[in-house]
Order: sequence, then structure tokens, then C-alpha cells
Amino acid sequence: MASNRWMNLFVDVARAVLSSTPRSASGAATDERRRTPSSRRPARRAPGPAASPRPAPPRERPGVTASSSAVGTYPGDYTGVVDAVYSPHLDGEPDPGEVVWTWVPYEDDHTQGKDRPVLLVGRDGPWLLGLQLTSKDHDRDAAQEARHGRLWMDVGSGPWDSRGRPSEVRVNRVIRVAPDAVRREGAVLDRATFDQVVAAVARARR
Repeated sequence: MASNRWMNLFVDVARAVLSSTPRSASGAATDERRRTPSSRRPARRAPGPAASPRPAPPRERPGVTASSSAVGTYPGDYTGVVDAVYSPHLDGEPDPGEVVWTWVPYEDDHTQGKDRPVLLVGRDGPWLLGLQLTSKDHDRDAAQEARHGRLWMDVGSGPWDSRGRPSEVRVNRVIRVAPDAVRREGAVLDRATFDQVVAAVARARR
């Protein structure tokens, strides 16, 4: 009987040891996983600077526009006596005697206009005085133009027209031109033609 009791006790101890060993290994493995960070988790990146929006390309100025350096400050067409001066200098600055490209306000609405070639004939304080040029032939409708108060004179062709077309200048409307509104110098009108234009302007103002 005593031997059976010792045998049963030995069996119970062996069972207890065998049953506790897997749980200890599993618990150790679980603890190891808890202590060791996973190598599969990607590292967090530091936030970079926010991307700035790409600036929009500048818009080109159309030929006909309601905005110009002269708009809002344009005092109106010049109606006094033109003290003509012939002093062309192709130095980048607009001078009387030169044909330049600039913004010309419409006669009936000074808030709108168009880039046109202009013959500079004099000055009025900070303003340049100019006469509008056109490549349109008004000889065919001279009477009609005169009835509408527009008088034109032929000045021939020049480098101000890229196609070499003959031009006419309006002699009974003198516009004021802001020097900083001049787009570019076109050419120099010869002195003889300039004097003829000035004489025609004087006759138109009598």
C-alpha cells in the first residue's frame, strides 16, 4: 500500500511538471513579444514643408483694353495751340519727331482705347502731344470723314508699320500721351514731312 501511495504521488508530480512547462514557454514567448518592438512597423516620417501653390503665368495685355496707365488720369485731348518741337533721339525715351507705339483712348470714351502708332509733335507739361496714325486709306472717304470731324494727311510709309504700308495722320485731334505709357519707339519722321504735318494741324485749328 505504501508503495502505491508513493507511486501515485510521483505520477501527480510528473503530471504537474509536464502540464506547467508549455504554459511557461508560451508566457515567456508572449512576454518576449511584448518587450520586443515589431520590426515590420514602418518608421514614421517627419512632416515636410507644405507645397506652395504654383504662381499663375502673367496675363498678356490685350490690344483693346479698359486699363492703362493713362486711364483715370487722362485729362482729355489737347485743344490749345501746339508749340511743335522737332527733337528726335532714339535713346529709349520718347521725343517729338518720333513715331511711337502707345495706348490711344477712343475719342468718345476715354476709359477705353487701343495701342496705335502716334507721331509726337510737342509737349504739354508732363505730357507728350501726339497725332494718331493709321494704315487705312481715307482718301476714298475723305468727305465722309470730314463730315464726322476727322481730317487726315498722307505721310507715306515708314518702319513704324511692319508691312510697309502707307500711313495717314489725323491732324485735327491732338492726344496727350504719358511718357511711361509709350510701348516702344518706332522710327523718326523726316523733318520736311514733320513740318508739313505741323502746318496742317495749325490750319485745322483755325
